[in-house]
Amino acid sequence: MAKSAWSEKMLQLLRRMNNFSLPGSCRPQCFRFEINDAQVGWIRPHVAPLLARHPEVFSPPHGGAVALLPGLDTHESRSAAVDAVLQSMRQEGHLTCLKGWRDEKYSVMAKFSDPPMMWMERAATSLFGVKRGGVHINGYTVSEGGEVSMWLARRSPTKQTYPGLLDNVAAGGLAAGVGVKHTLVKECQEEACIPAAIAEKALPVSTVSYTYEEEDGVFAENQFVFDLELPRDFKPRVGDGEVQDFYLLPIDEVKELLATDDFKPNCALVVLDFLIRHSFIEPDAEPCYQEFVAGLHQTLE
Repeated sequence: MAKSAWSEKMLQLLRRMNNFSLPGSCRPQCFRFEINDAQVGWIRPHVAPLLARHPEVFSPPHGGAVALLPGLDTHESRSAAVDAVLQSMRQEGHLTCLKGWRDEKYSVMAKFSDPPMMWMERAATSLFGVKRGGVHINGYTVSEGGEVSMWLARRSPTKQTYPGLLDNVAAGGLAAGVGVKHTLVKECQEEACIPAAIAEKALPVSTVSYTYEEEDGVFAENQFVFDLELPRDFKPRVGDGEVQDFYLLPIDEVKELLATDDFKPNCALVVLDFLIRHSFIEPDAEPCYQEFVAGLHQTLE
C-alpha cells in the first residue's frame, strides 16, 4: 500500500505532538523535576537558573535533577512556596507562558492515580513539564441509515490559545480536586449547552497521551476521551463564549479536515483516535495504522 498525502499529514502531526521524545529535542539537556525523590516533570535548561535564584524553595541542580527542598513536606507548603516564586517571576514579565496566567490550579503528581503532591498555576505547568490531564468529548450522531456525522466546535477568536481553530464539541482541563466525570458534565454544559442528562450518557473509551516541547516549555498531557452519541434533533449552542459556532459534518469530511491547519492539534488526535476505534480507518487500507495507534498513546517515563 502506498502512503497517502493524508497519512503523511497524520504522521507529521503525531511527530509534532511527540517531539519531546524525538532526536534533536532538548530532553537530554533537561533536568528532572523531583518532589520527595519522585520525578513529577521536566525542566528545560534555560529555566533551571531562574529557579536557582530561589534557594529557599528549590535545590541547586544536582545529578540531573532540580528538587523542592525536603523541608517543604506538605501539599500546602509546597503549593504556597512554588506559587510565591511563580508570582514573582510573573511580575518580572520575562516568561511568555506566565503572561497567560489563568488563576486555575492543576494537581502535580507522578501518576494520575497518585495523591497530589501540590498544586500549580496552570499557565506555569509547562515550565516544569508536569503531567496535565484533560477531558475531550467526541459528540456525534448516527442517521437512520447508519451514517455517522460529528459535531465540531469553532474556537472563539479571542481564546488565549489556538483562537479560531476547530475543536471537539466540548473539552477542558482537569483542575485540582475535580474529577473526570464532573469535568465532562461541566464542560458540556458550559461550552455547548448540553444538558447534564445527556452529557452523563457519554462513555469513557480511551486516553490519548503525548509530550511535546515548544518555546513555553514541555507539555506532557493525557486526555481522557469520551464518546457521546447525541440525539439527531439536538444542536449544541454557544455557552460560555469559548466557542463561536458548531458544525455537524459527515465523518469523511471531518477526516479530511484533520489534514489541514484548521484543527487544534490535540483535538485532531482525539478525532483520529475516534476514526480508528470506529473502524473508519482499517489496517488493510491504511499502511500507517500501527504508527497512528502507537503515536496516540505515548507515555513519558
